[in-house]
Amino acid sequence: MNKKTYFIKPKDYDLAGYASSDVKKILKQMSFERHLIKRICSSSYEAEINVVIHSYGGIMSFSFDESKVELEFIDYGPGIEDIELAMQEGYSTASDLDRQNGFGAGMGLVNIQRQADHMEITSSPNGTTLKIFFERHV
Repeated sequence: MNKKTYFIKPKDYDLAGYASSDVKKILKQMSFERHLIKRICSSSYEAEINVVIHSYGGIMSFSFDESKVELEFIDYGPGIEDIELAMQEGYSTASDLDRQNGFGAGMGLVNIQRQADHMEITSSPNGTTLKIFFERHV
């Protein structure tokens, strides 16, 4: 399985989405189906934005082969206080600055879960880990 790692800087709206764009380029080169690329990149972007706007920074790992894609986002805190609440449509802890930059609608985790074949999330005050899995059915 191939793997790439990206660093995500907090509050860096200009670079937000860079890792997801690179994922898209790689999947296109591997001739993944368009609908699957869209699901993967949509989830990747939502998770990447969550790290940018809600955390102290983190990393994204992109693991892939011909049959599956795994995305892992690890941030350095402050964590999600109530995951069940964070999974509700429209719930957001985004700041006014985040909203002014077009983020914070409270749909990120909801959309990720809808797009993924499987999703796992754990969180503590030290940080959050989000794993997103996609299977390629060829």
